[in-house]
Amino acid sequence: MKQPTSISELKNHVGREVTLSGWIHHSRPGGKICFIVLRDGTGFCQLVVEKNEQTASFYDDIKRLSQESSLEVTGTVHADERATGGFEVRVTHANVIHAARDYPITPKSHGIDFLMRHRHLWFRSQRPWNVLRIRATVVDQIRRFFNDNGYVLIDTPIFAPAAGEGAQTLFKVDYFGDPVYLAQTGQLYLEAACMAHRKVYCFGPTFRAEKSKTRRHLTEFWMVEPEIAFASLDDVIAVAEDFVCSLVERVLRDHSDELTALGRDLSELEAIKKPFYRLRYDQCVELLHSSKARELLENDLVAKQARISELGAKIDELDTLVKSDAAQWKKDKAAGEVIELREDRVELQEQMGNIPHHIELAKNFEWGGDLGGSDETIISRLHDRPVFCTHYPKGVKAFYMRECRDDARVVENFDLLAPQGVGEIIGGSAREEDYDRLLARIEHEHLPQADYEWYLDLRRFGSVPHGGFGLGVERTVAWICGVKHIRETIPYPRMMGKFYP
Repeated sequence: MKQPTSISELKNHVGREVTLSGWIHHSRPGGKICFIVLRDGTGFCQLVVEKNEQTASFYDDIKRLSQESSLEVTGTVHADERATGGFEVRVTHANVIHAARDYPITPKSHGIDFLMRHRHLWFRSQRPWNVLRIRATVVDQIRRFFNDNGYVLIDTPIFAPAAGEGAQTLFKVDYFGDPVYLAQTGQLYLEAACMAHRKVYCFGPTFRAEKSKTRRHLTEFWMVEPEIAFASLDDVIAVAEDFVCSLVERVLRDHSDELTALGRDLSELEAIKKPFYRLRYDQCVELLHSSKARELLENDLVAKQARISELGAKIDELDTLVKSDAAQWKKDKAAGEVIELREDRVELQEQMGNIPHHIELAKNFEWGGDLGGSDETIISRLHDRPVFCTHYPKGVKAFYMRECRDDARVVENFDLLAPQGVGEIIGGSAREEDYDRLLARIEHEHLPQADYEWYLDLRRFGSVPHGGFGLGVERTVAWICGVKHIRETIPYPRMMGKFYP
C-alpha cells in the first residue's frame, strides 16, 4: 500500500488515490455497499466500500467490523459536502489491523459520569476531540504570545515551603520528613526572576485543595503567570487585555469548524475586542444591588422552570419508546438520551433552587466582602465583553497585593470576568514593592516571617514597582468552547473525590 495520507490533507488530493489508516468511528453496512466514518486523529471522513470484483476478497470482513476497529484502506478521494468532513474515499483495497469487540462508548448517549470513568476511551469521540484540539492551540498561543513579546520562561517549583495563596487550600506533602506543599502559584518565585529578566512567565500545573464540586473547580489545573518589572496596575491590565484577545483570535482563525461542531456561537467570540469593560469594586457592589441584577435572576427562574417542564415531557416520551416494541437500536439510543436529559434536569433543578439564595446574596452584598461565584456570574452576564473588576478591599485579598496609595482600604488588583456567565478567568495585581508595608501585611496575616525572608529580600535590594497575573487554562478553554464544566477541558480531570483513571 501507499504511504498513508492524513484525513486533514484530503483537500489536497481530490481525484487522486490515497491510503488512509485509522479507526472506525461508526459504520452503516449493507448487502452491496458499506458506509464507514473513519477517524485518523487528524479528522473524520466517509469511506464508501462497494461490493464488486475488486473488493470481494475483503468486503465481508469490512462489513463485519465494529466501532473502533482499526484498518488501512486505499481509494480515490471525492469532494462531497454531504459527507462527514466534506470528503469521501471510494475504497479499492483494505487491510484490517485489529477487529474491536464490544467498545463501551457506543453512538447512543451516555451519562457524564460513565464517560468520565471511561475518559481514556472517550478521547476518541468527537466532542472531546474538538475540545482538546482547541486546548492544544490555546496552550500554543499562550507560549507564542509571551515568547514573541520578550518574556523569559522561568520554570517554578511544584514543591513549595509556604502558601502563595490561602493556606486553607494547600496540599501537604512529606518531603523527606519536612512538610512542604504542592504549589498554588509560581508567582512569588517569578517576582524574583523578573528582577533579573524584567519580563518573565511560568506555565505549568498548580494545585488547590478546595473542597468544592462546582463546575468551575479542579484540584489540579494549568495556569500561566507573567510577571513584569517596572509595571503599574494599568500596565498589567493592558497586557492581560491583549493576551486574551490573541487567544480568542487564534482559536477563531484555526478552529471555527470545531467551535461550530460544539455548538458555540461564534458571534459572541468575534465580539471580544478591546477595550474591555472596567469596573471598580465599588461599582460592582452597586451593580449587584441594582434592579438589573434582580431582573436577570428572576428571568432565570422562569426560563429554567420552563426548560425543566420541557425536559420532563421529553423524558416521558423517550421512556415510552424504551418500553415499546421498537427496534433495539432505537430503544438503546432513547435510553442513553434519557440518562443525559435526567442529568440536565437535576442540574437545572439545583440551579433553580439556588437562584433565590443568589438574589438575596446580591441584594444584601456588603462592602468588604469578596465577590463569590454567583456575584461574578451576574456581573459577567450583564456585559457582552470581558470585565476587569479592580480595587478590591484589602482584607479579602492576598498579602502581596499593593496597597492603594490614595485609599488604604483597597489594593491595586483585578479579576477578569469572561462574559456569558463564565466568571473569573484571570486574577492579577500590582505587587507591594515597599518593604515596610509588605512586612506589615505578613505580620497582620500571621504568616511566618522566616518563610518569607527571601521574598522580603526582593524589597531590600533594588525594589521596583511590578505586577502580574495568572490565567487558568481550563476556565479559558471552557469559555471559548462554550463548555459548561471545566472537567471536559483537561485530559484527566482531578476533582474532589475523583481521580480515576
